[in-house]
Amino acid sequence: MTKLDIQRACETQGCRNVEKCPLAEEVELLRERCRKLEELSYVDALTGLYNFRYMQRALEMEMERTRRTKLPTGLIMLDLDHFKKVNAVYGHEGGNTVLAYLGKLLKESVRLIDIPCRYGGEEFALILPNASLNQSVSIAKRLHELVRRRPVVFDAQNVSVSASFGVAVFHHTDQDTLNSFISRADQLLYEAKNAGRDRICAEQPCPVIMAEEVTADEKSALFSSED
Repeated sequence: MTKLDIQRACETQGCRNVEKCPLAEEVELLRERCRKLEELSYVDALTGLYNFRYMQRALEMEMERTRRTKLPTGLIMLDLDHFKKVNAVYGHEGGNTVLAYLGKLLKESVRLIDIPCRYGGEEFALILPNASLNQSVSIAKRLHELVRRRPVVFDAQNVSVSASFGVAVFHHTDQDTLNSFISRADQLLYEAKNAGRDRICAEQPCPVIMAEEVTADEKSALFSSED
């Protein structure tokens, strides 16, 4: 309902002051409730982070931005190590406390432009707009140390946890779809877990590729030392 619609409805009711009209107030209240419901549909209730649905939407937008601006988008996937043991020892309430704490840690420890999300279960994702590989790895290292150094307090006990990380970066020349980019980062995460957990696996920098038009003699001249 537009403001003009509200005004006409108010006039029908015999109300000349739209700003104080009960109908106008009720419409504004409904609008606010709709905005809050929309926000809730994108937020994970336990951790307060964005949920998987929002992550897909946000990452797709960042990838499109990368294609337009040629500025990279970093993606960190992280998974809590041996989380089943945490649930086994401390119960699901203890496990939920750990997950909620990690959500709080992510929100407080990243840049304002970064987008922390709960991917599912004990796996999380962090979208890093305008982040190179080195910047993305630096952020992953900081989070890795924070998780290790800060035990979670549950039922007067310190619950020590660690996490494994996979770091990938999307460039404007990449041909990835949304799912294939996520798979790249997820594969690196599982490499970290298979290598012993509690570590970071990241993509290697792209190799320098010589243009096909450069001849063998030109290559030799480029790499030879000066007399």
